[in-house]
This record gives sequence, C-alpha cells and structure tokens, in this order.
Amino acid sequence: MTKILIWGIGGRMGKNILESIPSFENAVCVGGVDKFADSSQFPVPVFKCGADVDVNADVIIDFSRPDALDEILEYALSRKAGIMLATTGYTQEQQAKIDEASKKIAVFQSSNMSLGVNLLIELCKKAASFLGNNFEVEIIEQHHNQKVDSPSGTALSIANAINEEFDNSKEFVYGRHDKNCKRVNNEIGIHAVRGGTIVGKHDVLFIGKDEVITLKHEAQSRMVFAQGAIRAGLFLATKNTGKYSMKDLVAQFMD
Repeated sequence: MTKILIWGIGGRMGKNILESIPSFENAVCVGGVDKFADSSQFPVPVFKCGADVDVNADVIIDFSRPDALDEILEYALSRKAGIMLATTGYTQEQQAKIDEASKKIAVFQSSNMSLGVNLLIELCKKAASFLGNNFEVEIIEQHHNQKVDSPSGTALSIANAINEEFDNSKEFVYGRHDKNCKRVNNEIGIHAVRGGTIVGKHDVLFIGKDEVITLKHEAQSRMVFAQGAIRAGLFLATKNTGKYSMKDLVAQFMD
C-alpha cells in the first residue's frame, strides 16, 4: 500500500486528489499540508507546515505553490519519500534544487497530469514524424474565463513536442490578427479561446492538401488531473532515485 501525503490539500486539486485516492486499492492518504486549510474539515491529519508533519509517507503529491518547495524537499529528503511536483512557476534556482534532489530521491515533475493529454502529445509527435512538411500544423486551445496565461502550457508542450520532430526548425505564430501575409510552411499556429467554465480542450490540426487530420483532447473535470497525479505517485513509489515525467508514465502504455 502506497502512503500518500498531499501538499496543498486545501486547494481544489488537493481536494480532488483526496476524493480520488479511495478508487485506487493500492493507495491511501496519510495526511496533508496546507497552512490555510481548516483541519477539522478533513478526514486525515492536516498540518500547517512541513516541520509539523508527524506521519510517514512513501510519496508526496504537490499541488501547492513554488514557495513551498524548500519545505517539501526538506521533508522528502529526511524521510526518503518520493515527490510528485505538479506546481509550476519555479525559478532556475529552484529547478536546480529539484534536479539535485533527484540524485537522492525519486522526483516526478509535470505541468499537466492528465494521462490523456500526455498520450495526445505522443500521438502528435508520431503524426508529425509520419506526415512531415507536407502537412501544416495549427493548435487551438480552449479554457475557462478565469485562466490568466495564454497560450496554455499544454499547448506549448504540444507545439514543442511537434517541433522536436522537425529539429526545432518551426516558428510559433500566436494568432494571426497582426499578420498581413500568407502562411508559410515553417509555422506552427497556436490560438487561444477563453470563456465560461471550459476545464481544458486542445485540438491539433494537421492540414494537408484536400484533407485534415485532427487529434484532440478535452478534460471535462479536474478529476482527470487528480487521477493522473495518483497514477504518477504510484509509479514514483517503485523508484528510488531519478527524475521522471508523464512521458515515462505514458511510455508504459505505448510500448
């Protein structure tokens, strides 16, 4: 049984993970960390900071904030626990700490925890390799009206993965409202839509002469990210050291 500690348990994703864990017969939540959460509202112990944690965990699943990294690393290194980092926005200095920690413990890091999205990325890479320059690529991402960044990190991950298949020779074009010229072959178009409560939708169009191939993924709730995070945690529990990502997890299903 893999014992999981949720860092940021009081947030939306933290609560979703807590709710999802019972659906995995080989996982159990032993507690959470969140300085803003009301511990009386949770069925597991909730601590205000890492120094207060008095439970042992095999894996930490983190959906908190970048400024919590030092606490997470201190706990994980002292307990030899793996850490699954879904938080984004780390500085170069923080990223260096994460990479250094992976020499002593297992670290899983990803900006998108959906298995489906990461499968989409792998399929897009295969499509780009097969279709080559005869097909032009356009990416359309859609999210809720509260999302601040544009384009989404996932859209950029898709574009970067496709671009790798072309030796990074493609230019990213964000929208076309200020372009008064024809499309050229070395572009990857990326377009953002914001509105309502769309959790996340990504369409990747491979456009050739007289045909269009579309690969798409739509998240209908945040539970897909919670499920992916738990799967990543279970994967991480089988490792002692090293740096891993959703690519490693998806590879298990692609082989």
